[in-house]
Amino acid sequence: MSNVGIVIVSHSADVARGTADMVRQMVGGEVPLAFCGGDPDGGLGTSVEAILGAIDAAWTDAGVAILVDLGGAETNSEMAIEMLDADRRDRIVICNAPVVEGAVMAATEASGGSSLDAVKQTAEELSQT
Repeated sequence: MSNVGIVIVSHSADVARGTADMVRQMVGGEVPLAFCGGDPDGGLGTSVEAILGAIDAAWTDAGVAILVDLGGAETNSEMAIEMLDADRRDRIVICNAPVVEGAVMAATEASGGSSLDAVKQTAEELSQT
């Protein structure tokens, strides 16, 4: 069985890339990981198309947990999810957690083979403290 994939969505390409680098250094390559950030012109923002590409890159049958930095990233992630087939849509969650810490915690949980629900819960425990 495959591990849950992690997608990092930030308004900044540098933040997305840096967060993914941190996750890789701390967790290794056992978790499918993808990131996207910035708008298509290189400025701040997010892109539904880039989010769809990141979901595809991190996709596993165990599902995908998405970590976002700001409201617009969440809105565009929701739009991207709605564009997918129902069978994939049901295996994607957006975690209400700080993007960097949440991504590290989610990936750590996923690396142990945990379920999508457990990965989401672990990431979201950070926002409850």
